[in-house]
Amino acid sequence: MKGDMMKNTKRFLILTGMSGAGKSVALNSLEDMGYFCIDNMPPNLFRQILVLSDYFFNNEDLNSYAIVMDSRANDFEGILGAIEELKQKTPFDVKTLFLEASTEVLTKRFNETRRIHPLSKKGTTIEGIEAERTLLEEVKQYSDYIIDTSYMKANELKKEVIKCFQPGNHDYFRVNFMSFGFKHGTPSDCDYIFDVRFIKNPFYIDELRPLTGLDTEVSEYVLQKQEAKTYIEKTVDLLQFAIPQYKNIGKSQVVIGIGCSGGQHRSVAISQYLYNYFKDTFSTNIFHRDLEKRKGN
Repeated sequence: MKGDMMKNTKRFLILTGMSGAGKSVALNSLEDMGYFCIDNMPPNLFRQILVLSDYFFNNEDLNSYAIVMDSRANDFEGILGAIEELKQKTPFDVKTLFLEASTEVLTKRFNETRRIHPLSKKGTTIEGIEAERTLLEEVKQYSDYIIDTSYMKANELKKEVIKCFQPGNHDYFRVNFMSFGFKHGTPSDCDYIFDVRFIKNPFYIDELRPLTGLDTEVSEYVLQKQEAKTYIEKTVDLLQFAIPQYKNIGKSQVVIGIGCSGGQHRSVAISQYLYNYFKDTFSTNIFHRDLEKRKGN
């Protein structure tokens, strides 16, 4: 029991993720909350944290620490091993936060800021982003928290980081809703996937085709269908039971995917409905993965 009490007294956060996804914003938020932050620590120095862990833990002036690791580290296999050692051999509450965003959004951000992607020195920005995504996939799967910033403004990300990592908050749980189109690929990180392709498709209504599930006309068209009402009712019943079970076993988040053909109309409207339904009960986030792909459902 004593070890568990000590484990929950101080937090050690590893912040990583895609370049352009908002690590600087997150780091600034952590610093504002009193975290002692180290940006871009070289991999060969990371294991020194194990040596210094007693000093960090016994420092009465500091209660929370954060270290930023990015793709330039290029030794994530060794880093993951060191993180696991940190969890097993020190009394810290060790967590890993991964920030991501869609390729389209990241490309737009790099173009707007005229920055060069760190992995695109000899190629295009998109090539650099995809190379980084492949490089970081194992780290993403390992992470305790994943925040998709594709549709977040800087102040929204700051609020999310504060909710997650306010010192003293060790019981954070988040429900993520994701809409997507099956023709663009099935997401690999969902705990549940609900297929809504059987619902009548607004794409075939001329006046609704150029709109999305975020528009009232499309949302009303989809949600008024009896098959949609019944499906949503049964989905809500399942999630009301299942979501708390994930929290009870210690998971920090659950990802719920809603898929239609192209990710423009039906999945967007229904995931938005579910998000609004559960947002007063749980800390929730919503991400419309394929909304920018305007090639139709």
